Amino acid sequence: MTTEPSKAPPLYPKTHLLAASGIAALLSLALLVFPSSDVEAKRTSLSLELESPAEQLTQDQDASDAQQATNTPIESPFAQIESTSEDTQQATLDQPAVAVAKGPQHREVIVSRGDTLSTLFEKVGLPAATVTEVLASDKQAKQFTQLKRGQKLEFELTPDGQLNNLHTSLSDLESISLSKGAKGFAFNRITTKPVMRSAYVHGVINSSLSQSAARAGLSHSMTMDMASVFGYDIDFAQDIRQGDEFDVIYEQKVANGKVVGTGNILSARFTNRGKTYTAVRYTNKQGNSSYYTADGNSMRKAFIRTPVDFARISSRFSMGRKHPILNKIRAHKGVDYAAPRGTPIKAAGDGKVLLAGRRGGYGNTVIIQHGNTYRTLYGHMQGFAKGVKTGGNVKQGQVIGYIGTTGLSTGPHLHYEFQVNGVHVDPLGQKLPMADPIAKAERARFMQQSQPLMARMDQERSTLLASAKR
Repeated sequence: MTTEPSKAPPLYPKTHLLAASGIAALLSLALLVFPSSDVEAKRTSLSLELESPAEQLTQDQDASDAQQATNTPIESPFAQIESTSEDTQQATLDQPAVAVAKGPQHREVIVSRGDTLSTLFEKVGLPAATVTEVLASDKQAKQFTQLKRGQKLEFELTPDGQLNNLHTSLSDLESISLSKGAKGFAFNRITTKPVMRSAYVHGVINSSLSQSAARAGLSHSMTMDMASVFGYDIDFAQDIRQGDEFDVIYEQKVANGKVVGTGNILSARFTNRGKTYTAVRYTNKQGNSSYYTADGNSMRKAFIRTPVDFARISSRFSMGRKHPILNKIRAHKGVDYAAPRGTPIKAAGDGKVLLAGRRGGYGNTVIIQHGNTYRTLYGHMQGFAKGVKTGGNVKQGQVIGYIGTTGLSTGPHLHYEFQVNGVHVDPLGQKLPMADPIAKAERARFMQQSQPLMARMDQERSTLLASAKR
């Protein structure tokens, strides 16, 4: 007779075991569907780091082929990062302001949507009567009511909870405060003078000039300045190619250890289609500043290469073009620059305005006489800049009007003509006359400034290349 081994009694009730199994299954499913934030963050970081600049197609000339193939706008990864950052910041600013205690008598409040000076005082425990007293103390105290979202107000209180000092920054260089004294609150404005230092950047064109310059660390205004410096030799509307490079040494404004702005470009080098151009800023003994090549020739020519910044050439100089409106063969004795309506148009050179008015199919037109030899024409303008009139004088680079579509025009653009001794020539192929070089009396002084700047760019560039090879 055999006996079956006795079964050990379960350690946990059956219902508990079933519940534990269910919870484990749910946790496994959750891990599959919702990976941890740490893992997800690492994946995002990795994908951005591995993406080469050449792959960052954007809505510019380099991306046009890809866009035509997909018909879908291509968004830059940088735009995705910026929008996420802005959304986070926006959410933070929309949260109600909360007073943060930094010490027994110190409070800080960040301005949020809907905040007023009264609500902020209330958050730090100050009565409405204090707001009235503050605003009545000085006419300039009303500046504290001009609040901006994200602005920080710092309150210094007395041991019994009364306002002793109120301080806020208006910018990186300017702040205002109110301090309690025997005769009430006294207003004070503090202005910090920035220290100027030089900085260096290097960039390679992988998409548009503006995006490549931004990746290198140049602001939009500095990029426009660089384009202006080289604008006599390089047509930034059509000449820029992938692989072009630039080096820039420029002034930085620094206050309290923080970069708060930029100054002038001190020197720059731009390699376009294998040809290198250099520029050095020089201020002569009379106080006039201009840009010259490293050996002292003027960067400034008698004429700007293109009168509209970063415009697209929609039609070139031709003696046998079919007119888009008249539908017949007709010489096109100029170059058309397509740009958004209202884009500024600049005078190509110094001269006298022969016409600022309507002229047949050209619509609103400006014609400028430059000395005895040259004449330029600007047609289809939306309107004229203030002060530009027939018989007046204009300076090179001065805004004379704005892109429009007046006259015989199918869309907003500038029709630009260039004449030499009364004969139309192609402004894109015309060799531009040079301006005066450095005066002989100042050449030695110029070279003392130019040579160290050129040497620094060479040294900085070598250091970058050496670091990239490691």
